[in-house]
Amino acid sequence: MTKQKFSISKRLASFTYAFNGLRILLQKEHNARIHVFAALCVVVAGFIFNISTMEWIAVLLSIGLVISFEIINSSIEHIADLYTLKNTKKIKTIKDLAAAGVLTSAITALIIGLLIFIPKIFVLC
Repeated sequence: MTKQKFSISKRLASFTYAFNGLRILLQKEHNARIHVFAALCVVVAGFIFNISTMEWIAVLLSIGLVISFEIINSSIEHIADLYTLKNTKKIKTIKDLAAAGVLTSAITALIIGLLIFIPKIFVLC
């Protein structure tokens, strides 16, 4: 393996590829759009309820975790589909495990959101 010289243009191109991946995610992955919509609602709620810096950190880490797992899940599904068009038991297991990662992160994010926002909602009542 030959070592390549550092190149700013190649580093900038890598950002282009990453943003293209986000575009593909939002265009083609329905669940990702649901996660982004939920994230936007939570961010708006964060401003409305004036959450603290630590609460913002928890919210933003949760959002990043869910979106990241959705990206990884989608990538795994595309690789599995590329590998075989047959719906084998092993491919199903791989896809189900990747989906479980998204579900786990989404449930964790939901619990964090409830811990942050429920007390603030009760103050209003």
